[in-house]
Amino acid sequence: MLAAWSSSPTRFREDVNTEDDLRGGGYAGTWVVELLQNAADAAVAAGVPGRVHARVHDGELRIANTGAPLDAAGVAALAALRASAKRDAAGATGRFGVGFAAVPAVSSEPRLVTAAGAVAFSASRTAAEVAALGGAAAEELARDPRVPVLRLVWPVEEEPPPAGYATEVRLRPDSADPHALLDELARSCGDLLLALPGLERVTAGADVITRTDLGGGRVRIDDTAWLVAGGAGVRWALPHENDRPAPFAADAGEVLHAPTPSAEQLSLPARLIAPFPLDPDRRRIRPDDPATAELVTAAARAYAELVRAVAPEHRTALVPEPAFPRSPLDGWLREAIGAELARTAWLPAGTGGADLAPDRAEWLDLGGAAGDTHGPDGTAGLPGLLAAADPAFERLVASGVVPPPGLDVGRVGPADLAERLTGVDADPSWWRQVYAALAPAVDTVPGLAAELGALPVPLADGRLVPGPASVLVAGEDAPLVPELRFAHPDAVHPLLRRLGAAEADAGTLLAEPALHEAVARSVDDAEAGLDTVPLARAVLALLDAPSAAPDNRFGALALTDEEGRPARADELVLPTAAVRGLLDPDAPVGVLGAEWRDAGTDALVAAGVLDRFTVVAFDPRVLHDGDVYESGLDTLDESPAVRDLDLVDDDRWPEALALLAADRETRAAMLTGYTAWWLGRNVRIGGRLPSTWRLRSASSLAGLYDPVPDLAGVDETVLAAIGVRAGIELSGPDEAVELLDRLADPDRPVTGDVAGAAHTALAAACTGGVLSLDDLDPPGHVRVLTGAVAPADHAVVLDAPWVLPALGDTPAVPGGDDPDTVAELLDLPLASDRVTGTVRGGGRTVMWTTLPEVVLACRAVGAAPPQGALQVHDELVVDLDGGGSVTVAAWPGTDGAWHAADPLRALVAALAAERRARMIP
Repeated sequence: MLAAWSSSPTRFREDVNTEDDLRGGGYAGTWVVELLQNAADAAVAAGVPGRVHARVHDGELRIANTGAPLDAAGVAALAALRASAKRDAAGATGRFGVGFAAVPAVSSEPRLVTAAGAVAFSASRTAAEVAALGGAAAEELARDPRVPVLRLVWPVEEEPPPAGYATEVRLRPDSADPHALLDELARSCGDLLLALPGLERVTAGADVITRTDLGGGRVRIDDTAWLVAGGAGVRWALPHENDRPAPFAADAGEVLHAPTPSAEQLSLPARLIAPFPLDPDRRRIRPDDPATAELVTAAARAYAELVRAVAPEHRTALVPEPAFPRSPLDGWLREAIGAELARTAWLPAGTGGADLAPDRAEWLDLGGAAGDTHGPDGTAGLPGLLAAADPAFERLVASGVVPPPGLDVGRVGPADLAERLTGVDADPSWWRQVYAALAPAVDTVPGLAAELGALPVPLADGRLVPGPASVLVAGEDAPLVPELRFAHPDAVHPLLRRLGAAEADAGTLLAEPALHEAVARSVDDAEAGLDTVPLARAVLALLDAPSAAPDNRFGALALTDEEGRPARADELVLPTAAVRGLLDPDAPVGVLGAEWRDAGTDALVAAGVLDRFTVVAFDPRVLHDGDVYESGLDTLDESPAVRDLDLVDDDRWPEALALLAADRETRAAMLTGYTAWWLGRNVRIGGRLPSTWRLRSASSLAGLYDPVPDLAGVDETVLAAIGVRAGIELSGPDEAVELLDRLADPDRPVTGDVAGAAHTALAAACTGGVLSLDDLDPPGHVRVLTGAVAPADHAVVLDAPWVLPALGDTPAVPGGDDPDTVAELLDLPLASDRVTGTVRGGGRTVMWTTLPEVVLACRAVGAAPPQGALQVHDELVVDLDGGGSVTVAAWPGTDGAWHAADPLRALVAALAAERRARMIP
């Protein structure tokens, strides 16, 4: 070597730079790694357990190891920088013979000692030798004092290694504290014992770090347990405590160990230890090396082995989470591992048998909690239960396993599960187990109940139907109604109710649409020869309850009449019915057959059979003229109504009304809504409609309408509700025409007061929009103040009471509260327009409020006395504009003041004029 340096100074400087590059490059800070790696290789070479003992002695760090001692070939390799004596050694991790270049960074005077001898490397002695060479090499040293420490080797005399150890490296630090170096070694041992299986123990001062084989691929390094899988140099190590894996997070900072740490960052859940070919700096892999691709494939297979080595319930935690690769190698490994895991059988099967490959598996996804559902009787999870009944479910993974995304595991959602279950042929008790297994998930997963809406249910009649909401759960005493879907008793579970199955109480059964459909077609079925008796018996049993009310939904129930013919229930009458004798002889009603009487009167009446008059909910389909009532009114009163009124004989209405009034429910229905409306248009009292009669107490209508005949058991409240008049109320032009005819009928003893009330009602109907002037023809005769009937062509409408003395023989029609409208309606002039005149003479001016009789009269009627003055005359004479004169009690002057011979009569006239002025818009 000295000769080479002497003859070639360039070679000397190249060696200096090469060693510096190694020490400061890929091997910077790796002195612990390299020394322990050498120790592991020595143990493997000797086939003995690898142990290392490190200590500080006499100011230097000494590191001893077991195994094959350093020999001449090893020394030559150390001094060669680029050649390794371990290249062909089985199990050796060193390949390039350059790892020892990391040591001079700690000590420039390292020694290696065995029992057979010792060698030393020395920067100072090398420098002295180069200086002694002289020439160009010495000149090079003078320019740059650096020397290659590991090129010249000197034999030295040293005490042997500690007993039991083959080789000891002795390092006197150039500047570092040897105890700090010992601590650094102790801290690094855990990872290195994992990467170097040839080592089983490292003693670093007082610290002892051991590697313990726990069996089954598990090892413990110091206080950390690992699960190791793989072979042929490629191994994965996974933290594994208490039989549970503790995968690395994607950002945990893991790197490839080849077998010692490299700079290739990885984001995988386990540590990869594999002999990937590295660049000379021992930091990066060589991607173009054929061995790299082979090792990636081997690593993927080994990773699948690692996954299978974990307990089934924890395997999915090892599937790499989606993440950006930390390096090219990381990306290749992720892709290869994903493909390998997809085709390798490792997912636990719901059957408990052989594992499933993800690309052939299915996952029962019920929203998260479903994977943990278990039957209350301790059965296996739901997937196993399903697979036991149908081989189509054998591809389901086990309960509790949620496959991570990216594995392409087929998903079986709630709706898919319900659909696939429709083809399963199993005992009802098996279905109950399925419901029990699903129940915990339905309780915890929002929306799952709705998604399982089509879940099949076995019925008591042997059918399997989709949807618990269409199924009834029968109680102990509930009658099994034909045509209804009752769940099989052995399949009943609380989950069915949670998913919409109805409890089969009487109310629920009576509300079932299927029952209504069966009832609606029951008469047709009976006439076709089908046996409808079980249906009728079941319905009557449901209706046989104290609280059962008549229900028009069951009027179509097929029963039989006394001649055995099928008939609707609502077209039959009980033989002893109170209404039987009130019905029209031609009414389409038969008498109920004797075979049904044991069902009970309450149940029969509730089904629609006639006994007394029956109150039902308002329904135009059931009530005669109900559709006319519904369409003819803007605001409907849809209160309960009495049905079957159209069956009453017109001659039996007095008795029918008494029967209706005697019952609390029918009486209430008579007073409002449809029933009152219908009765007012159809009842006949003495052969006439109720509106043609007046109540006996309605004296204000005397003469216009006849008092209603005395009807036993029917009071005036009922009579008024059905249309017997208590006053004058007009609902349309026809009634107005009839009223005018009645007023013009000379045979009717109508007083002027009653006529005035009638005229007020007519005016109100006109201004209220009930009728218009175009609806009426002016009458030829009118009722006047005296109660007489007079020709209309000579009459006037009295609008001003003070002109009455001036009318003479002219008939005066009472104008009521609105004489202007009455005049238009009757096409008559107003009296105040026909008679006008001027007061003759002056009179005494008297203030209204000074007249005691005026003040007292106003107080009596609750009016304020007029303001201003009154002209009082001993005799008040008015000169009429049409000629002549008339003596009157009061008359308005042209100046607006009142003239009076009688102040009280003037007060009445003044108040009437004021009231009329207020009413005119």
